[in-house]
Amino acid sequence: MIDWQWLAFNDIPGADLYEVLYQRQQVFVLEQQCLYSDIDGYDLAAHHLLGWRTADGKRELVAYLRCLAPGAKYTEMSLGRVLTTQAARGGGIGRQLVEQGIRLAEQLHPGHRFRIGAQARLEKFYASLGFETVTAPYDEDGILHIDMVR
Repeated sequence: MIDWQWLAFNDIPGADLYEVLYQRQQVFVLEQQCLYSDIDGYDLAAHHLLGWRTADGKRELVAYLRCLAPGAKYTEMSLGRVLTTQAARGGGIGRQLVEQGIRLAEQLHPGHRFRIGAQARLEKFYASLGFETVTAPYDEDGILHIDMVR
């Protein structure tokens, strides 16, 4: 079972924020070998969805995303930095994460659409969640991406 937390940046406890940044580094920088500026200034105004699981008595972050308000990055609201840890993949947690993120973001910003910059390899996954591709593939930090809206 996943314990979901939906928090503004200033409400994230320091140790939990450290874990978020650690997992973002593990997935995007080390695992995907993508050198990019993770600390990009958007976190401060974002809402963050953290998914925690307890295993062997230890609480671990297994899923994460951030939501940007309409106008922060795109005209639409946006979900980004979407990740599940290696240990948590394959059990549907990624789908739960995005579904939960969509639901909470729509409550926070009712009546607004979403725009995401998705890794092109995940196009079918996001399409299954109602996103439609609106750009040709483009290179972002050495990984093919596409813009999708919902």
